[in-house]
Amino acid sequence: MTRLLTAAALLAVVPAARAASTAAWEMNTYQDFLKGRFTGLSLSRTGKLLLGPKLETLFASDQPVVWSLAQAPDGSLYLGTGHRGQVFRVDPSGKSETVWSAEQPEVFAVALDARGRLYAATSPNGKVYRIENGQASEYFAPGARYIWALAFSRDGALYVATGDDGKIFRVTGPGQGEIYYETGQSHVTALAVDRDGRLLAGTEPNGILYRVSAKDKAFVLHDADLPEIRAIVAASDGTIYAAALGGSVARQTAAAAPAAMMAPATTLTVTATAPATGVATPVQGGPVQSGIDIKPKPQPGALPAAAAIAPLAPALEVTGMEKSALYRIHPDNMVETVWRSKEENAYDLVADGARILIATDGKGRVYQLDPDRQVTLLAQTNESEATRLVSSRRGMLVATGNMGRLYRLADGTADAGSYESPPHDAGRVARWGRLSWRGEPCAGCRLALRTRSGNSARPDKTWSEWSQPLEDAAGSAVPSPNARYIQWTAEFTGAGGRSPELNAVRLAYLPQNSPPAVRNITVTSQVAAAQATRPPAAFAPATVYSITVTDTGEPGASSAGGTATQTLARAASAQLQITWQAEDLDGDRLDAAVHFRGEGEREWKPLKLNPSETTLTLDTEAFADGKYYFRVRVSDRPSNPPPAAREAELISAPVLIDQTPPSVAAGAPRRSGAATEVDVEAVDGASPLVRCEYSLDAAPWVPVDAADGVTDSPRERFLVRLEAPSAGEHLLVIRVYDAAGNPGLAKVLLR
Repeated sequence: MTRLLTAAALLAVVPAARAASTAAWEMNTYQDFLKGRFTGLSLSRTGKLLLGPKLETLFASDQPVVWSLAQAPDGSLYLGTGHRGQVFRVDPSGKSETVWSAEQPEVFAVALDARGRLYAATSPNGKVYRIENGQASEYFAPGARYIWALAFSRDGALYVATGDDGKIFRVTGPGQGEIYYETGQSHVTALAVDRDGRLLAGTEPNGILYRVSAKDKAFVLHDADLPEIRAIVAASDGTIYAAALGGSVARQTAAAAPAAMMAPATTLTVTATAPATGVATPVQGGPVQSGIDIKPKPQPGALPAAAAIAPLAPALEVTGMEKSALYRIHPDNMVETVWRSKEENAYDLVADGARILIATDGKGRVYQLDPDRQVTLLAQTNESEATRLVSSRRGMLVATGNMGRLYRLADGTADAGSYESPPHDAGRVARWGRLSWRGEPCAGCRLALRTRSGNSARPDKTWSEWSQPLEDAAGSAVPSPNARYIQWTAEFTGAGGRSPELNAVRLAYLPQNSPPAVRNITVTSQVAAAQATRPPAAFAPATVYSITVTDTGEPGASSAGGTATQTLARAASAQLQITWQAEDLDGDRLDAAVHFRGEGEREWKPLKLNPSETTLTLDTEAFADGKYYFRVRVSDRPSNPPPAAREAELISAPVLIDQTPPSVAAGAPRRSGAATEVDVEAVDGASPLVRCEYSLDAAPWVPVDAADGVTDSPRERFLVRLEAPSAGEHLLVIRVYDAAGNPGLAKVLLR
């Protein structure tokens, strides 16, 4: 019998990639283009890029976020910021100044009364201050942790929305306030006054929109399927618009604040809370950055002005679930959903004539919703969030978070703009082909594309420079160097208020042919059943005589040659099975070749070329005893031109083939007192010995230890000792196995 001592080898796993044939990267839909970076461009729902409103920076604060925004009768703008609780004024000429610095770190709401006096609400330990001539005085302290919103009624009363007790206060003078309505919710997150002077309030965590018509008297206009009403707009025709969030911002930030209170100003520890379960998960962060609508929940007691407030942790989101929605409530209280998003959170909205503008956290974007419900990406600030929208004398204003800035969407169309695509991963180094695009030119306009490439997932200084402009829409060869990643940018130049349009971009490339891989080789022995065969007919006598011995002892017919000796057929023969696994990550067809080489030999000998299966079975008797190596080599030549074809190989671990049994020599038996002893010497030429045993008169086998105590060498001595065997003749058989399982035998007659 033959046995293989070791047989296994593995290659490292290679990342998956696409087939090594010409591929194309195409961008031609709204969702495709939405992944890129816009500057001065708009994107229609049909996937059309064109110049949009010019985006101007009116004010840049040193604060991470602008929370609130109000416009004075003279056109001045007041901005409440975080996280150092400052209020800024930007006059009509664009000049800015710090109006007030609060003791609390956040100014979530600002408002102006009919006389143009400024009111600012601070958090935590919420208070309302009135600011006149640069001096701030405490106006009202509701005893709540947060103040989320302020709104003035027609009679001059100030409504104050609080959390986390979910109350609305009506304040008629300094320190003169009362509870106007208790919602039973945790937070009142938004306020507005409708055309009839009734108060509208949005809440969290059940996303309820109330209309409060008198003290302690309210009507639910809508119970949203998202947890938080984030913004409310009351149109002059009696229609009400409400934006709702799925991330439950108020609850999230309330959970985040306690950890933030203990964190140093340069680091943060926040807790993301799943709205559905309330399960909190600590998240470690680095430098403080702003989030949208941070609503920190403080520990009781006042905080110093410099206290660190944690930015909003990302909402715990489930892929495919809605993140925000926009509702329209008609004057007859009928509700319809006019916009939904699974990708972005809507944080503010404004009604501007027949259109609705929506501010989101998707790179600080502003969307336009037309009366026919067509959505257009109007502008992108490339900040983390667009937090507030205000329609002013200067045009549409957009406040942002991440960098607390104020932008203006100018009337008309920008003169120039650009779009930067997301980087594309070719899977491995690729040869770039042609870049082509589809769009609509305009007289005097210009549209040009450039490319750059690199081998890091994110563009950095190791990438190539942007190429020279490509202006042939039908296709131009990409001049960027071969690499794994590539990116393109489109430059738009308008003329006379017109804009070129870009609808689709296609970039062809040929990925480098990746080599195939032999994942493993397994070499095993197996026993093939051997059938006892008769001698060839040529050697059989013409007439066969036989004799049969029956249980009566009477002989049957006999042949002239006597009774033949019966030969026992060999029970089994050993076969060598070589199995391998090979693959090509490009999906190419492979051919294979199997070779072998003995230890000490220099050249590989072929066993099989281009086998149809990945298993090869060989007769071990075709190999002499010794160590052998088996090699499997595969090539993707059937699917590639010769210069591009690649191959790979794998060599098995050494395989010991040992088909020769040990030589066993037994000495003459000798007496030792009442016992009989027999010395045995066994030798194997290929592998070490592993076991010795004896049988007396065909009785069960009895193990015997080597003379040195361990049977582990190619040559061993054994002593078989029989204690007082009975009188008469006995047959002693000694059997010794080598490591390959081959038995060697010797027999001794004892008399």
